[in-house]
Parts: sequence; C-alpha cells; structure tokens
Amino acid sequence: MTKIIKAKSKISRRFGASMWGRANDAFNVRPTPPGQHGEAGKRKKHSDFGKQLRAKQQLKGYYNMGERQFRKIYFEAIRRKGDSSENLVGLLERRLDMVVYRCNFAPTIFAARQLVSHKHILVNGKKVNIGSYQVKDGDTIEVKEKSKAMALVIGAGQSKEREIPGYVEVNVDQYTAKYLRQPQFTDIPYPVKMEPNLIIEFYSR
Repeated sequence: MTKIIKAKSKISRRFGASMWGRANDAFNVRPTPPGQHGEAGKRKKHSDFGKQLRAKQQLKGYYNMGERQFRKIYFEAIRRKGDSSENLVGLLERRLDMVVYRCNFAPTIFAARQLVSHKHILVNGKKVNIGSYQVKDGDTIEVKEKSKAMALVIGAGQSKEREIPGYVEVNVDQYTAKYLRQPQFTDIPYPVKMEPNLIIEFYSR
C-alpha cells in the first residue's frame, strides 16, 4: 500500500472540500484541516506561488498520483499543440484507472487502480494491469468476465453517486465501455474547483 493511499482520508480535509464528492468523505465528518493544529479550523491565505502549488497538489491528489508521474504528464501536455492546461487534464482522463473510475466499474479511484493492477480489466480484449496506460479513442474497456461478480464492481455499477460523463459510452449491465474522445476541461465532472492553468504556471516558473 502506498503512502498516497494511506493518506487518502486526509486529502479532502487538507483542501477543505469533498474531493471526490462522496457522501462518506472524511471532510463531511471532520471538516477541519488534518494535523495537530487542525482543530483551530483556520486555513492560511496563499501567495500566488502558494495558490499554484495548492492547485497542483489538489489535482495530483485527485488522480492518486506521485510527483514523478504527474510531472511526466505535464511535459507531454506542453509538448503537444494546443492549450497546455487542456492537454494536461485530457491526458489525465485517458489513464486507464481513471477511465475505469469514470465508467463506474469501481467506487473510488483507489479501487479502480487496484482493479487494473490485479488484472480485472481488459482493453480491446487484452489484460492491461498498468493504471497509467493511455486509453485511445475507440478503445473498448471491460471488466473481466469472472470479475463481474465481485461485490465491489456490482456495488459501484449500482451506485447513483456519480454520473457517467459523455466522453465514455457504458453498457452498465455488461460492464463494458467505449472511450469516445478526449474531454475538454468543462466536460470533466470534478466535484470541486480545479485550476489546471495554475499548474502550468507553477511548472513554468
């Protein structure tokens, strides 16, 4: 278990919002910041640099990623033509673990990462166990036949907690999906305000 997963209950409290929009989020129970002095409930005002850093940490935490992986995606985003902030979130949404999460095959991004790494997910009929795998337009993503009976998968599919975005087409009964296109920033159903433009500024300093 990584340090990221161990600390997931603190992420929402750190940023002062329910990061994934879940009813049982730790923030809903204890909205104060984590740590020894969190009960004071005071949140610091940030400088421009602090706002940029906070935006990066927030988006990175939402996608359950380490700095090395996140920075790699940033460099790919600025290498491509077009708006770098749009490229950044578009690449993040192409990650297989995030696609599995968006399709409601898993209740959380952390569970989606585990489904992928434990070989429960097929891409175009082949097992892929790398969460960072970049899904292409038109790819078919599905839960392996034997894994469709898992309580975690069934529960996620039946949950009404999240809506499926328009850039994936999902057969909810068969646990299969098709990745239609890379989304624009406004297409992505973030439950909290994200500012990818500040992340580009942060790395460009």
